[in-house]
Amino acid sequence: MANTLIPVEERILSPDEVAHLDRRRRRGQTLWVIGWQTLIISVILTLWTGDDLTYSPGWNHWVFYWNCITALTSFTCFVVGARCRRGLNEFFSY
Repeated sequence: MANTLIPVEERILSPDEVAHLDRRRRRGQTLWVIGWQTLIISVILTLWTGDDLTYSPGWNHWVFYWNCITALTSFTCFVVGARCRRGLNEFFSY
């Protein structure tokens, strides 16, 4: 009897294709972890961003720039990780 939890297009894969699919999904899980970690750092940096924007002169707002970079990194890791995890029907891959 066929495993009905596996999508139809994945039932005919060769062992090498299955290994490639597993590597892609593990990479997606790793990117999700990196996304959560950078999101936490970005939220913590938000506490200092207001002071940086208020008290730093001119264009010298390095905490604000760092916060923008970590937020963009987090968003990018979430999007790419979700695309890599496509087809995964469990929350944790391992």
